[in-house]
Parts: sequence; C-alpha cells; structure tokens
Amino acid sequence: MLEGVKILEIEGIGPGPFAGMTLADLGAEVIVVHRRNGKATPGIGTRPLVVERGKKSIALDLKDPADLDVVKALIARSDALIEGFRPGVMERLGLGPDVAHALRPSLVYGRVTGWGQQGPRARQAGHDLNYLSLSGAAYFASPPGQPPVPPPTMVGDVAGGALYLVVGILSGVLKARATGQGCVVDAAIVDGAAHMMNLLMSLGSGLSVARGRSLLDGPHWSACYECADGRFISVQCLEPQFYAEFLRILGLSEDPDFRHQMEPSQWPVLGSRLAGLFSRYPRAHWAALFDGSDACVAPVLDPLEAAADPHMASRGSWTHVDSTLQAVPAPRFAPGAPAFGPVPRRDEHRAEILASIGRADAAPGV
Repeated sequence: MLEGVKILEIEGIGPGPFAGMTLADLGAEVIVVHRRNGKATPGIGTRPLVVERGKKSIALDLKDPADLDVVKALIARSDALIEGFRPGVMERLGLGPDVAHALRPSLVYGRVTGWGQQGPRARQAGHDLNYLSLSGAAYFASPPGQPPVPPPTMVGDVAGGALYLVVGILSGVLKARATGQGCVVDAAIVDGAAHMMNLLMSLGSGLSVARGRSLLDGPHWSACYECADGRFISVQCLEPQFYAEFLRILGLSEDPDFRHQMEPSQWPVLGSRLAGLFSRYPRAHWAALFDGSDACVAPVLDPLEAAADPHMASRGSWTHVDSTLQAVPAPRFAPGAPAFGPVPRRDEHRAEILASIGRADAAPGV
C-alpha cells in the first residue's frame, strides 16, 4: 500500500521503531540509522527484534561529520523521518526540523515522545505508565480498590504514541504530495492516550469519576473472572440482548438479582456471585459452554495459546519466524495477503544505502 514511500528512522526505543515497523509492514521503504560503535539494539545481530522487521539498516555515528553528511543525504531523498529523542537532541546534532526542511521542503518530520515537544514536563524522563497516568487513561485500569494496571506498552507506547505517529506521518505525506510543503508531527503519548479517552468520555452520564461505577468500569458483566484452574475468562455483554444470552447460558435468566443490569449499587454483589460461579470449573469448561454464542464471553489467552486458537489460527494472525513468535501485519487489504520482510543484521544494507545516495561503500560501521 505504501510502495514508493521512503522513511528514514533514527534508532530509538519503543514507539519510534514500532511506527517504523508498521510503515514497513504497509510497504514503505524504511531505512533505520543504527548507532555506529555503540550498544546494539537488543535483538539486532543476536535474537531477532520483531519491530525491526522489513527495514534496511546502516550504522552511523551522528557526531561524525562524514556520517552526518550521509544522514543529510538520506533526508534529502526521504518522504518522512522518525525520531524519538527528548526535545532538543536532534537540534543539537544538527538534524532538527529547520535543517531537514532546508534539505527536503516536503519532508514530514515525525517526532514521538512521552510528554511532547513543549510543556513543563517536555524534557523530563518518563515511561509508558507515567504518560498514561497523567493523561487520565490509567485511571480506570483496574477494579476499584486496586492499583491501576494498564496493559504494558500497548495503550501508551503503541496506541498513544506509535500509531498516532503513523497517522500523523501518513497525513503529512498526503498533504506534502498535494502541496509540496512538509510539516512537523508532534506525537506525544500523553496526547494520544488522552485522545483515546474520548470514546469513554462520550458515555456522558454513564461515566463516573468514582471508580467502579461507570458503564465500562465496575459492572459484573464487564470483567475478567478467575476459573478453577487459575486461568481467566472475560465477560463484556453490554447490550441487553447479549446480557440476556449470558444469563440464559448460565441459567440465571429467572434470578431476580441479575435483572437489574444497569444498577451500579448491585454490581459488586453480582460480581462476587459470578466470581464464585466461574471458580467452580476450569477455563476450558466455560470457553466451551459459551462457544458460538452471542454472550460476549472469551477466554483470556497468552500469546502462545492465542496462536493456536482456532479463530486466530484460521486468520493466521500469529506466526513463528526464526523461532520468534510475532503477529502478522495489520490491517489487511484485499486483494493481497499479510507480508513482511526479515529482521536485518546491523549495518546489513550499508553498500546499498550508500549507493542510493551516490556514495562509495566503506568499511562496515558496526
């Protein structure tokens, strides 16, 4: 889908490499500038690092004038750049947006950080959980009375950071192709995480700042329950018809307590009853009982179990490459099938990349 789009990625961690992988999965040519004579990114040259798949690698020293010239030449031929340093680092290296746009006016300069390019915290260190906490996104991420535990990296680094950066870059490329004018994309995880809260905020009266009393935060019909074998089953039958099916399968349709689906005062009591019920049998029992129904119940699987699940297996959502389990590209397009390239060795494409900018090959820069 992105054949012909050229992306230059400056080596980083977290959302930047994930955004580069996503663009490579979609067919863009992604060149990643790895550090020369520096500590290798975990997985490059050792165990394959999934987020590097489909990219081309060259190892350079951004403080070496000759290598800096190579980066500038690559910028001059790129549609977009990805960097994930703290604000000001690229400017100190002589590779800030002003320099980049002088080399390539149509360049989309993609910056992904936790706190953003401006603001009181912009230059402070932080990690996924910190950004989610400040944005409000972590607030509802646990039952009431328990510390919030959002899914590691998925809501912050990936969804709030990497995928918003991808949307920003693609939007910028479309605009640049129409106008010739590039832009700077400030993809802050706190912004993306806050933006994703809009779906929850749209609940209106169904949203309460008292934890455990909102439509999707606290109901007995929106929770995970531990089964007899220590594994878990997920339930989220929001709509009345799905809730009715859930009760029917459990034999609770005539139970007067369960008729008040939307009564918050009853949620803790009913949740305790369901917890006791689900604890009687192993997860496989409940998965089989609800299989094929519209009760909105599914087992909580680990990645290896997910890869073997009949539905996931039928879609080929997971695959093993070089003994590494990884998910195939998403979304999918028709016609076509999900495809992705291998993880490169560090500096593997030096000769090819230098030739593309009219430079002679040199000794490997690893």
